[in-house]
Amino acid sequence: MHASEALRMNLQSVLVDLIALHLQGKQAHWNIVGPNFRDLHLQLDEIVDDVREFSDQLAERLRALNVEPDGRIETVAATAHLPTFPAGEVLTTNAVNLITERLNLTVENMRVVHDEVDDEDPTSADILHLFIEKLEQHAWMISAENRRLYSADEAKFL
Repeated sequence: MHASEALRMNLQSVLVDLIALHLQGKQAHWNIVGPNFRDLHLQLDEIVDDVREFSDQLAERLRALNVEPDGRIETVAATAHLPTFPAGEVLTTNAVNLITERLNLTVENMRVVHDEVDDEDPTSADILHLFIEKLEQHAWMISAENRRLYSADEAKFL
């Protein structure tokens, strides 16, 4: 199978987001400070490992579709949908919010391209399904670090 230009562009769009997410996750991992440091440090490595595997799997899918994936840093910087990660040390609570936002943005882009990908290549769409499921799970788990329980009976956060 030879991917159409639309399929190539859609999958390439997801690829650069995954690469950016991987790099930003490592940036957070190296520079977080504050409460719950160790647990978050380890959790970020779990996310980064999955995202790195996803980017490799998607790049290999592109090759199977006779497309040359472009993971060069200048391409990623110019085309990824993720905002720049802040430089320097980042408080753990801020890092949780920053990574959750980036996980959600990566999933959002996958959902945007999904139907068009599915129309041409259901196999690639199935791969996106697996990525979405795992990234949403990561977003839920990491965001729980900052969630507070709301008590309707007491009309306040506990």
